[in-house]
Amino acid sequence: MSKLEKIISENKDAFDALEPKGGHFERFQSKLDNYHGKSRKISFSFVLKVAAVAVLVVLSSLWTYDTFISDQAGTTSSDGMAATDISPEYREAEAYYASLVSQKYNEFDRLNLNDSIEKNMILNELSDMDSLYNDLQVELQANPNDERVINAMISYYQLKIEVLNKIINRLNAIKPIKTKQNESTEV
Repeated sequence: MSKLEKIISENKDAFDALEPKGGHFERFQSKLDNYHGKSRKISFSFVLKVAAVAVLVVLSSLWTYDTFISDQAGTTSSDGMAATDISPEYREAEAYYASLVSQKYNEFDRLNLNDSIEKNMILNELSDMDSLYNDLQVELQANPNDERVINAMISYYQLKIEVLNKIINRLNAIKPIKTKQNESTEV
């Protein structure tokens, strides 16, 4: 038993001694009848106010999620974009083509070009191609879901690999000719 119940049960006689004023029960009953007899009217302005508050709460929640929570949840890649912003298929294709380009650069370095001017010229042309790729990366950051930009980036990798293959094949074809020329001049 709680303290309140204990106090009430011990002082029951004191509470029962006082009766409400006359007509109390009738007044109470009439108030109940009036309350249940009236239909509640909900004004249109009240509904609009509630709807406006609900819209504000939803929009502020979405803004908060987009601004704070999604930035913390998404991991960022080396170029500063969230990994969730770009499709995983593109990330996989980019990794594949980047490794192929790296292999082609290694092949090019192993050719040991004797003419450093020619080698620097080729590397400068390839770096010009890289500036195009950097422009595409900026465009991708501005429009992460634009399929055209993603396709252009993949096409860039394919073109760069094709160019590197042609350079390597031509240098491999020229190499035996140059070695024969060098041997004939040494004799």
